[in-house]
Amino acid sequence: MGRNKETNQKIRDERREQILSESLLLFSTRGLASTKISDIASTAGISQGLVYHYFRSKEDIFIELIRGAFERLNSSCEILSRMPLSPREKIDIAVRGLLQDLENNQENARYHLLMAQAMISETVPEEAKAIIRREIAVSQEIIAAILRDGQKEGSIKEGDADEMALVFWTSINGLAILKVVNGAEFKAPAPEILLSMFL
Repeated sequence: MGRNKETNQKIRDERREQILSESLLLFSTRGLASTKISDIASTAGISQGLVYHYFRSKEDIFIELIRGAFERLNSSCEILSRMPLSPREKIDIAVRGLLQDLENNQENARYHLLMAQAMISETVPEEAKAIIRREIAVSQEIIAAILRDGQKEGSIKEGDADEMALVFWTSINGLAILKVVNGAEFKAPAPEILLSMFL
């Protein structure tokens, strides 16, 4: 008996995610310019033709990874901003959640590294650069708005909320780079260290 449409779609979705996951590993460690479709196919254990069945080029894979990374990050930040919690509680949840995520999930750390590389690399496709220009300020502005709200009620330290949000995200990105470099040896700092900069 043949497979049904639902099963076929599930197989296609799983294969696509496998290609994206293996590409993330390669792009985050080698960069876009040094990664070939043949490398992606080999790492994923599939043929080059099958990779091309899902994506037209390695640049398309890279763009999809960048798009997905910002969608997940910004969506999480928007959910955080809508939570019926105090600004102090929101910052506490964000710091603890991000640090735990970095410590427990190598792939999430690679996404942070990939976004950082994409911001400075000259080989990044224009479509990826457009996504970055459009999306990068979203998560930073959400954190800045939470900090400003906390400053108004007196639960967050005084200071320029935009600069504080920049420190927040650059700290997370720096730790993500260390996670990629050190792998399982990485130990996230105590959340209280980061929190002390804001609370």
